[in-house]
Amino acid sequence: MRYVLFIHLLGASVWVGGHLVLLFSVLPGALRRRDVQPVRHFEGLYERVGLPALLVQVASGIWLAGQWLPHAHWFGDSPVAHLVQAKLALLGATVLLGVHARLALIPRLDEQRLPHLGVHILLITLTAVAFVWVGAGFRFGGLF
Repeated sequence: MRYVLFIHLLGASVWVGGHLVLLFSVLPGALRRRDVQPVRHFEGLYERVGLPALLVQVASGIWLAGQWLPHAHWFGDSPVAHLVQAKLALLGATVLLGVHARLALIPRLDEQRLPHLGVHILLITLTAVAFVWVGAGFRFGGLF
């Protein structure tokens, strides 16, 4: 379990860290200059590392959740079940945001649509940080 948790946390570090860099380092300058190229450049580089990191997190997260709680009890009413449910909801939000970005925002990205992408980047980053918060709940016994 330790090794799976390690790769899960490594994937989380890449996923969350990349989005924090995008939100706080790349996006502000792009918005100030109304230039989509820094965002496009970052996305091109990050996608090669970020998407595999997310896939590692999903695979390892499913395995880890099954170790904490049998799959048949994931939708129960225990504190651990609530954590699993929160993780699944965040995964759903991540998938929806990712599909929306890939199909609707990024292909038509220009300087006028850049603020819309900025809101999207904020939402995906908040979702990524929430993943970490919920994950810590497995160690500390709940969401709060």
